[in-house]
Amino acid sequence: MHGLRLNPVPMKELFTPRQVARAIQVSESSVKRWCDKGSIPTQYTAGGHRRIPIGGLLAFLRSNRHAIVRPELLGLPAATGQTHRVIDRALDQFTEAMLRGDEELCRQVILDLYLAEHRVSVICDQVLARAFTELGDRWACGTIEVFQERRGCEIALRLLRELRSFLPAPQVGWPTAIGGTAAGDPYLLATATVELVLRDAGWNAVSLGSNLPFSTLAAAIEQQQPRLFWLSVSCIQNEDEFVRGCNELHERFGSQTAFVLGGRALADSVSCRIRCSGFCNNLHQLESFATANATTIAASITSAAPIADDLSNAPVEDAC
Repeated sequence: MHGLRLNPVPMKELFTPRQVARAIQVSESSVKRWCDKGSIPTQYTAGGHRRIPIGGLLAFLRSNRHAIVRPELLGLPAATGQTHRVIDRALDQFTEAMLRGDEELCRQVILDLYLAEHRVSVICDQVLARAFTELGDRWACGTIEVFQERRGCEIALRLLRELRSFLPAPQVGWPTAIGGTAAGDPYLLATATVELVLRDAGWNAVSLGSNLPFSTLAAAIEQQQPRLFWLSVSCIQNEDEFVRGCNELHERFGSQTAFVLGGRALADSVSCRIRCSGFCNNLHQLESFATANATTIAASITSAAPIADDLSNAPVEDAC
């Protein structure tokens, strides 16, 4: 049999061939055959019974364009996979659902886009980022309350965690990337989207979180020895200290690690003083940079040669 005889995922995220067969309306024998051929990533119990993780199943359905006829059997919103969504319509529905706090509809929109084979970077740039830009504009005009934007952030974080569980687990040989936000920058959503996009691009990416002193960022780089390090920059308390912290990191580790920065707080007066491997305008650019350099980035790092202006279009408060 193909697969691993272990159970690293919670049982609620594992399904039997019969459950999958009912959900996508095919025969159970077909599902078992796909499992045994390795077409669907499969785990096995101690007794040899097949168990299918939701992430592997969704990857199979995406690549083979199988419809989910009864998504509720897989714990998904009832209409998942049954609506052809284009980005603009998805954005409108997602934004309005965020304003209402309708988490199930938000979840359905994101899952539909994922099943329609949209890249995670496209979902984050074209739906999440633009939705929160719209929420910010409405708040500035006084037409929505702060709690609606904050509630939207919480919903988005839960959606990103779920989407992360659908992506393939990092494989041996994938380059390592770590990152987060510096001290004084409390925003989590931005760095979470970077982690997700890099994982989708074949990197073993881990967000370290937010509000991290440069001393602990240095310790993380020294211990983890990543090929790529990112900083999502949504706010800066002290520009001189921030620039100094970034440049000290680059001077110490820049010969072995690529440094990529971005965010709305990176004004020209700040970014022009920072030495790094690049700045990106959005998550798609970051993905392109990471994909192009996945196997050669450590050997090709040069001094600060920007690949774009900044990363000011990433979700919510903006990010790398």
